[in-house]
Amino acid sequence: MPSPTTLSAPVPPSCISSPSPNPTRFICPKSTISVSKPYFLPFTHQSSSFNRLIPINLRPKTTANTFVCSSSSAVSTNTTNYEFSDGSDEVELRLFIGDESIQSSKDVFVDADEKFLTIKTKHDGLFRTAMEISLYEKIKPSETIWLLDEDQLVVNLKKQDPDVKWPDIMETWESLTIGVAQLLKGTSVYLVGESSEINYRVSRELAVGLGYTPLDTKELLETFTKQTVDSLVIAEGSNAVAETECVILDSLSSHIRSVVATIGGRHGAAARGDQWRHLYSGFTVWLSQSEAKDEASAKEEARINVESGGQGFTNADVVVKLGGDWDNDYSKAVAQAALSALKQLILSDKKLPGKKGLYIRLGCRGDWPNIKPPGWDPSSGAGCA
Repeated sequence: MPSPTTLSAPVPPSCISSPSPNPTRFICPKSTISVSKPYFLPFTHQSSSFNRLIPINLRPKTTANTFVCSSSSAVSTNTTNYEFSDGSDEVELRLFIGDESIQSSKDVFVDADEKFLTIKTKHDGLFRTAMEISLYEKIKPSETIWLLDEDQLVVNLKKQDPDVKWPDIMETWESLTIGVAQLLKGTSVYLVGESSEINYRVSRELAVGLGYTPLDTKELLETFTKQTVDSLVIAEGSNAVAETECVILDSLSSHIRSVVATIGGRHGAAARGDQWRHLYSGFTVWLSQSEAKDEASAKEEARINVESGGQGFTNADVVVKLGGDWDNDYSKAVAQAALSALKQLILSDKKLPGKKGLYIRLGCRGDWPNIKPPGWDPSSGAGCA
């Protein structure tokens, strides 16, 4: 999927309003909100028709609470509050202005593109930003209509996809957890990558947000074998770790509404392309630690990873690139980026959750994404026994 296009031409003021939707209204008080817009890049690889990458730069520990995507733009609102409603094919925003200096449409500036909305109001002869947000989903910018209604600015936005339900006007942690939980339809999520610790921390945040059960294959393996991963590698070799984890993944593959943190690094099953048979039962997110310094190099690095196929991690459905030094304070921000990528992935093909369910019902035979008919013999060797 191409990245969102930014349109520079402002939407002209209009005093004509389309019929307002009549669903339940959500009143959302806001005070200096600031989030970041993830940047999506499409990739393909041998086991999936699409892949999503989000590069994230993790700043030094002194700014541990800051989350920056490499091509993000600040999204903020300094307004008191707003009302939001979601209709069948459009959404409506009512922004409380409450300023007597705003007398006509000439005192308001509205600029909308597919994924962004900027609202400015005139104060003392100068336009100041009242709201600048990353929209929850794509709209049709040319069909944007707005008007002034007493102390409110009413903006009607036409959805590109009427079937997508918007939990909120903007893409935030709260709206993503609600929206993605609905899109997943109970399908589990698996986190893979170079670090067991990062997988574990992010999985906990995702589980809380989605209302899923958190599971950790490293913890389960150590409980089952009564050994640490490192001691098992020393005693029996790295193959023993991957094979034991694969048995655990087999038992988890029929679970629903779970977020599973897998063993990171080269010893785990996810690092081996021939041991993904049970991982394909859920949506997989590769939390990829990167040496890239900017978005372009992160994109190139991911392309090389995917095309080389040298790591089992490249089988993942989506990729979140992590640049810089890791700190546990980043866990929720990375989890939010993963949710954003999963949302775009599922909206690209809304049949995916059902297809994952079919794959499980047929026994996780290793034939993802080209599922074979019932009775197909998986003895050709795809995946672990």
